Amino acid sequence: MTSQIFFNALISASIYALIALGFVVIYSTVRFFHLAHGAVYTMGAYGAYTAVKLLSNSGSTGMQAVPLWIYAVATIAAMGIASATGILIDLLVYKPLRRTKATSLILLLASFGVFIFLENLIALIYGNQILSLRTGPVKEGYHLFGAVITPIQILIILSALIMFLFLFALTRLTKIGKAMRAVADDPVTASVVGINPEKVIFFAFALGSALAGLAGMLVSLETNLEPTMGFGALLKGMIAAIVGGIGSLTGALLGSIFLGFTENIAVWFLPAGWKDAIAFSVFLIFLLFRPEGILGKKEEEAG
Repeated sequence: MTSQIFFNALISASIYALIALGFVVIYSTVRFFHLAHGAVYTMGAYGAYTAVKLLSNSGSTGMQAVPLWIYAVATIAAMGIASATGILIDLLVYKPLRRTKATSLILLLASFGVFIFLENLIALIYGNQILSLRTGPVKEGYHLFGAVITPIQILIILSALIMFLFLFALTRLTKIGKAMRAVADDPVTASVVGINPEKVIFFAFALGSALAGLAGMLVSLETNLEPTMGFGALLKGMIAAIVGGIGSLTGALLGSIFLGFTENIAVWFLPAGWKDAIAFSVFLIFLLFRPEGILGKKEEEAG
């Protein structure tokens, strides 16, 4: 029982981390809550679904296993479509607003409007019914230390770890990563020393949105697809990022782990329906007693 709680918590934490990491990459450069990130996540999932259906020609049977290379192409499609969606959102909505010196509140409201638009667009194209990205017969998971874990769940855990290490190395060791950190700290000073903030923001949206697409595709393999799937994912990713310390990649990972383990330990003793309530309780507790998050600094310390 204890080992199953551990693996369930680790899987939840990995899902939250995949969403939170992409969210933090974008937030760190634009400094407002990009709520449309949830719709970008959904776009990635439906992009993968479309690629699988077009390449496999499986029709409505859904029982014939799809070759792994098709899922590999679907993953690229999910990340590419999500990345393109994020870039278009920035170029068509956020960039014009930045030129008018729009406040963070205006950008937040605009992002919410984009989220609603994309969610309804997906429902218009694919319908509101629940779809499945999985094909072939359902197989029993692996038995590991007294717990059961599926290959998809293992892939989600490994993907979250790899993406964190990749982003950590990118921001610390590469020129574009250092430019992202400079823009996050002070875009005006960054522009003075020759860094183009708009190019950095463009890259951040491309990268963060690609991560959202990857998350959407992987989570869809574990569950199912529906047009509203992005809202819950966005909330959990945001909570994890805030709990860990908004703007910090390491904080996003730690916040995801904390949230995942807190939820799963609690619902082992409480009804499963309490899971979301537990997540928001954790969020409220941090807002009240440590609003800066696990790794965040208090304003007086930061100054």
